[in-house]
Amino acid sequence: MKKRTVYKTLYSRVSGKRKFIQVLLGPRQVGKTTLARQISSELKKPYHYISADLATLQDLTWIKTQWEVARSKVGKNGALLIIDEAQKIPKWSEMIKALWDEDSNKLVDLHVIILGSSPWLMQKGLTESLAGRFEIIHMPHWSYTEMKEIFNWSIDKFLYYGGYPGAVATIDQKEPSRWTNYINDSLIETTISRDILLMTQVNKPVLLRRLFQFGCLYSGQILSYTKMLGELHDAGNTTTLAHYLDLLSGAGLITDVQKFSMQKIRQRASSPKLMVLNTALMNAQSTKSFTEAREDHTYWGRVVESAVGAHLINSSKGTQIEVFYWRDNNLEIDFVLKKGSKTIAIEVKSSEFSKRPSAFEIFDKKFNPYKLLVVGASGIPLEQFLSTSIENWFN
Repeated sequence: MKKRTVYKTLYSRVSGKRKFIQVLLGPRQVGKTTLARQISSELKKPYHYISADLATLQDLTWIKTQWEVARSKVGKNGALLIIDEAQKIPKWSEMIKALWDEDSNKLVDLHVIILGSSPWLMQKGLTESLAGRFEIIHMPHWSYTEMKEIFNWSIDKFLYYGGYPGAVATIDQKEPSRWTNYINDSLIETTISRDILLMTQVNKPVLLRRLFQFGCLYSGQILSYTKMLGELHDAGNTTTLAHYLDLLSGAGLITDVQKFSMQKIRQRASSPKLMVLNTALMNAQSTKSFTEAREDHTYWGRVVESAVGAHLINSSKGTQIEVFYWRDNNLEIDFVLKKGSKTIAIEVKSSEFSKRPSAFEIFDKKFNPYKLLVVGASGIPLEQFLSTSIENWFN
């Protein structure tokens, strides 16, 4: 079975000396549980896997009881405890802190892996109770390279169907609605209902759902919060909208990219650029089939830009790289990467007919970037760009 790139990192940490709780964060259906089971099957130590996904049936006593089961398996090589969706139990981090510290004091060699599909909620519990006791490993959506290696996908197929390996079996040209229904019902609805609405207070759930659909419809476009509220026909405020975007971003659905500026306060005050984190999300919300989407050059251009944006954002997780866009009046740079004092400007071209923007010249004079990259037509081939580590562009 395919092993994702974070496998080696996680394996080395839980096979060595017990030091920190390992926290594996990522959206649904990216293989967190599969990875943890791959690790446990190859480690030379006993393990115990538990899941708190049925949040209403589990409590702190359940965590303590399961922890004792894992302790009973500790032998000369130690043992491993895997806790899936721990954040769905109220005050979970306080109990885990007490049990972890107890094992540390008694020199119990029990490694612990915690899996979570709600990073924003997980990090709240981690920082409040488990400070200094954990390490985070980010597990983003599957990349083009991974989908190509295991499923032999073409670049166009990846652009449309995105990076959900579990959805591959539902792709059927004779029954195109099967894939669409799977993405909408099993992935999107489950994430919104169980990872957002069930786990946090959302006063306007209808607005949150509309915002997600709006983000898919306008992926790759820059819109002010005020204009979004007008389009969504809601009497809410921009603070609520920004909060809901944070929730959707934490769940791995859509996110907001901020405008690049040398001043942080201007970045936060800018109009966001909406971006899906997996192109399957926008295409499942569309009424276009694969063939129709490919033949619609305007729509396909948005898909290409969204795929590049998702690649950059997903790849930046766990690194020191930040992702922005830049605009000055009518001039726009699709994406700007920043790492320390180095910046890289990226323009996405989906057609030979689109011209190299003069925005590069203005940006170059104003910010003196480390590199200026054109991706797509007349530039770096899209397939090559999506197959290259984001870190490599800073070398």
